[in-house]
Amino acid sequence: MRLARRILVAVALAALTLAPTGRGARADEPVVVFAAASLKNALDDAAAAWTKATGKTARISYAGSNALAKQIEVGAPADLFISADLAWMDYVDRAGLLKTGSRIDLLRNALVLIATGPKDSAAAPQVALAPNLGTTLTRMLGGGRLAMATLDAVPAGKYGKAALEKLGAWDAVKGRVAQAENVRAALLLVARGEAPLGIVYATDAAADPSVHVVATFPADSHPPIVYPAAVNKESRSPDAGALLGYLRGPDARGFFERQGFTVIAQPGASQ
Repeated sequence: MRLARRILVAVALAALTLAPTGRGARADEPVVVFAAASLKNALDDAAAAWTKATGKTARISYAGSNALAKQIEVGAPADLFISADLAWMDYVDRAGLLKTGSRIDLLRNALVLIATGPKDSAAAPQVALAPNLGTTLTRMLGGGRLAMATLDAVPAGKYGKAALEKLGAWDAVKGRVAQAENVRAALLLVARGEAPLGIVYATDAAADPSVHVVATFPADSHPPIVYPAAVNKESRSPDAGALLGYLRGPDARGFFERQGFTVIAQPGASQ
């Protein structure tokens, strides 16, 4: 635990050399965003559009929500945090590190089983999420592994394990899991053919033409996949709130929906 904490402190200090500290920030400094890895395509596009519209810039760091939350805890200078689940945002919130009143639920996602091969592959049969799912997955894996994000910390890994447990397949595959540091790393294992199957978000599968979806897990087989966002209490960026407002507004909606996210309607927002 001490080694892990030292590593987190080192990462946070390294980040301090790459981004504004948030104290006395100038208007021309970028908004520093810590965001779940699964957001990369959509958030890159939305941030670029925001820059084009306003002349302001954002510097985005992508990783597993767990790693980002712990970096914020030890002082990494994030202005905005967008998590892939509620639990890691709650973790930061309990530490008193969120700006009061800034937290919102921004997006929803779905969980899918993917296989190696192009999306239009003729050999892309759908997998029935039936009582014999464990046997089916074992057969499909052959001598390979099931790629998943870290099971006990990264949201996609936790959701995937919960879904397999609910569907009675976990015991059959738990010894065959290849754990990756985040969901995009799990996606990459399947895209490269290093793992024949993987569990990722629907938006990740949509972002990579080298994989195809063979099943979508029922929404009731895992906790709701919600992406909360909030401004860091220590942020002094004059543009952090404006960027969050843009991301929750109609101008950014299309960027998220094109990647397969569901945008959560905000109170009082016009639809």
